[in-house]
Amino acid sequence: MNCIIVDDEPLAREQMQSMIKEVSQLEILGKFSNAPTALDFLKENKVDLIFLDIQMPMVTGLQFAAQLPRQTLTIFTTAYSQYALKSYELDAIDYLLKPIEKSRLAKAIHKAEIYRKLLSDDTEKNTIESNTVDFLLIKSERKFHRINFADIRFIEGLKDYVVMYVGNQKMITAMNLKTIHQKLPQHLFLRVSKSYVVNSKYIDSFDHRSIFLGDVEIPLGEVYKRDFFAVFSGGSLNPEE
Repeated sequence: MNCIIVDDEPLAREQMQSMIKEVSQLEILGKFSNAPTALDFLKENKVDLIFLDIQMPMVTGLQFAAQLPRQTLTIFTTAYSQYALKSYELDAIDYLLKPIEKSRLAKAIHKAEIYRKLLSDDTEKNTIESNTVDFLLIKSERKFHRINFADIRFIEGLKDYVVMYVGNQKMITAMNLKTIHQKLPQHLFLRVSKSYVVNSKYIDSFDHRSIFLGDVEIPLGEVYKRDFFAVFSGGSLNPEE
């Protein structure tokens, strides 16, 4: 798996390169100080993963990410936390705040490697064959598997697929998030952002920006915040307070 680094700060590029080499086996194809130069490189080269700063001159990281091909994954690296929700709307794999810890970087790279394997062309994609009031039937490797709604913790939309987190397993399905949400019990599964649907039974806590399922933090989108507060709290909490 290869990658490039896009950051307008020379020191940040060097530090990122050094840390990537320490925590992974990623092949670093290049480092770029701005998005237009990186985009020119992408026209001639296949890149699996981009470490992308947000606040850059000419073209921001967010604007650049919106132009990327479907198969290229993105990890944002920035000093500004306020762009996190927008980054997930662009199907970012992760969002790392500077100064970046090595353990946090390693976790993000591992996540990208898993998704690259799941989305590879030679990986069989599961398909949903039917659904009942209690479970989904998913076809995988010529077998039909029963996935109980009660066992699905949350579902993440990733480009043209969704990843269902069932217990400690991940199941990828060739379906968009809106379609699979319609097949689930609406009173139990809540759409909380452009990229996530969560099983309300697994929610441990939340604030005005995030929902927590154990050690998993899921962003709460502004568009979905009011409905989430109304449904989950029975209307007793004000999302603006």
